[in-house]
Amino acid sequence: MPDTGFPTQDAQSDFSRARRRQALSRLARRLRREPDDVNVILPFDEVVEALGWRGETRLGLKVIPLDSIVGTVDRSRDFDRSFRPTSRRVRRRWEGIAEAIRRGQSMPPIDVYRIGDLHFVRDGHHRVSVARAMGLDTIDAYVTEIVTAVGADQRTRLRDLALKSHERLFFERVPLPPELRDRIQLSDEWRYAELAESVEAWGFRAMQGRAEFMTREDVAERWFREEYAPVVDMLREADLIGSGSETEAYLRVAGLRYLLLRTHEWNDDVVERLRAELRRPSAEEDTMVHRLRKELR
Repeated sequence: MPDTGFPTQDAQSDFSRARRRQALSRLARRLRREPDDVNVILPFDEVVEALGWRGETRLGLKVIPLDSIVGTVDRSRDFDRSFRPTSRRVRRRWEGIAEAIRRGQSMPPIDVYRIGDLHFVRDGHHRVSVARAMGLDTIDAYVTEIVTAVGADQRTRLRDLALKSHERLFFERVPLPPELRDRIQLSDEWRYAELAESVEAWGFRAMQGRAEFMTREDVAERWFREEYAPVVDMLREADLIGSGSETEAYLRVAGLRYLLLRTHEWNDDVVERLRAELRRPSAEEDTMVHRLRKELR
């Protein structure tokens, strides 16, 4: 950071520079036509509600990366996701902290919640903002770790919370072991309900066929190992995964299989029939599926 030797003046320049960077970032996002929430600070309460609170542990004083701080417990929107000030309202306090740091004074640790690799500020928003503006990489923080049903990462945006909420509900209905959950990836939140219904229907047929009761945990793991994983391997070998995730391919092909052939079975003939149908462009596939569903009503 530029240093003229006059801490008060330098702190004022620091704030003006941070505000200018925030304005330029907002303009650049608009010119690139990025979604409005790309740099919106994440609200802690909404994130926890979407991910599902399971418990918390006080970890004490830690050194954390500044770029891992992406959210806040505070409902105000005085800072963006990169903790640049979004208005002049915080100027006086911001400049006071910047001046104190420039004079060599130490700042007390901030207080944060941790969810996965992400941190949410309980106390210390201005200190985080000033530290980032000064180019620091880490900051001292008292950390409370929150355990959630599903996780989040640096790519998580405000618009992703609805998807995360449906993902959480899916794993409540289909309690797969943690080591298998990463394989289930959907970009449309409503398809999680569709997949859950498909798994439950598979479980019902499996219990009838075996003449034995299975818990939700049993159904989830058997479905994954006996249905999902083998079918995905088959689709991958037949080059039917497409540009989306393997889970999206599974759902698309499993639904089309039943609409076309009225069967829940998988064999080479079924795969070849599906391969022929899926050679059409994706828009035509969607039209075909809707047409078949309409005819079956």
